[in-house]
Formats: sequence, structure tokens, C-alpha cells
Amino acid sequence: MHENLDKFEGLNVEKYIISKDLPEEQNELYKELEDHFGQSLTFISDPKLELIDVMDMKNVDTAYRGYALMDKDGRIIFNTINDHWGEQIDKTVKEIKKESNKLK
Repeated sequence: MHENLDKFEGLNVEKYIISKDLPEEQNELYKELEDHFGQSLTFISDPKLELIDVMDMKNVDTAYRGYALMDKDGRIIFNTINDHWGEQIDKTVKEIKKESNKLK
């Protein structure tokens, strides 16, 4: 993950992990990621899947795995449902950079 997060350097975006998990559950994962990789990301708890639904990433009572880009006004620029976004990090970063450049 650490190497993968480094690929986002120079990209002016804030990164979050959004899930329906409660903060206590997310805190455990945050600490595990930090211990293992030396850093982690901020988690957002969305137990009612409200933000996840706005991002069009809701899958019945859970969230799809993937990523999305939201502008500073809260508008969804794009989203990608992809269970393998982390394994395909170069493709993921390329798409996020391309879409974020449209905001400039």
C-alpha cells in the first residue's frame, strides 16, 4: 500500500476510505494498515450508505469496491467499480489523474 500511495504524489486530491463499517471497526483497520505499511488513509463511516449511494457505489446493502472523484463542491466527477483497483494501481492512478486534470 505504501508504494501504491506514493503513486498519488503530486496529485492534488484528498484520499479517503469510505465504508459502512462503524468507526470502531475502521479504527482497527486503520491501525493495522499503519502498522503494516507505515501509513494509512482517513476512513469515513457511512453505515446508512448515504454517501456511497450518492457516489453510485451502492450494491444493495453494501458498497461496491472501487474509487470515485468528487469536486470541492461535492459533485461526483466519475466513479469506477473495480474489485481489483489496488492490484491495477497504475491504471487507477492514471484514470484519477486524467479526471482530476479536467477540474483545473
